[in-house]
Amino acid sequence: MPAAAFFDLDKTIIAKSSTLAFSKPFQAGGLISRRAVLRSAYAQFVYLVGGADHDQMEKLRAFMSQLVGGWDVATVREIVAETLHTVVDPLVYDEAVGLIAEHRAAGRDVVIVSTSGTEVVEPIGEMLGADLVVATRLEVVDGKYTGGIAYYAYGEEKAAAVRRLAEERGYDLAGSYAYSDSITDVPMLDAVGHPHAVNPDRDLRKVAASRGWPVLVFTKPVALRSRSLPPARPTLAALAVGGVVAVGGVLWASSRKRRSVA
Repeated sequence: MPAAAFFDLDKTIIAKSSTLAFSKPFQAGGLISRRAVLRSAYAQFVYLVGGADHDQMEKLRAFMSQLVGGWDVATVREIVAETLHTVVDPLVYDEAVGLIAEHRAAGRDVVIVSTSGTEVVEPIGEMLGADLVVATRLEVVDGKYTGGIAYYAYGEEKAAAVRRLAEERGYDLAGSYAYSDSITDVPMLDAVGHPHAVNPDRDLRKVAASRGWPVLVFTKPVALRSRSLPPARPTLAALAVGGVVAVGGVLWASSRKRRSVA
């Protein structure tokens, strides 16, 4: 039976949050204000230091509709496409690129499973030569985001998506691998025979120690142009679960501010 390698994206493959990395391009495109960009910078710092726990992620989801409703989908995709290599290329971990190459050489599919949205995750997956992408999806009507969330790739749902893929594509989960930095991804890590904690937050580090999971430390962001990647598959199969745009930092910063005021 074939096997797969499932990768979280933020702080696992790239050194920052993909939902925060595009704040400045979105400001330049007229989608968010300078104040929101500054809040995103603060949220990026908080995320890098402490990670995002369940409560923060739930607040992010709740506030998302307040910001993105009415955004033009084509504009978002255009901004991401034009700035992808400038924004993301320097943030990719050299160690992650090496792991992806090893799994591809061993004949395993590489699957990115991220709570970020398909407009961001799918192009990054294609850039990395991934075979499949699982990501969050916002509702779209007449080419614009309504603010509703159609699919939320988070927590237990990530594990459910992994199991569905295994059933559909015949993956041997006992022989498969998974990598993540976050305690919220324990269900996904539990779903495979070879879980790995990468740059783990404090809670995931404790779980990894108690269960004997390997802990990997990635420290060397590298420009992809300086690395030789295996040729990509003919088509990156983006599952029908993609779609949240890269605005998490703005929402997260707003939620933290409201919580501190409360």
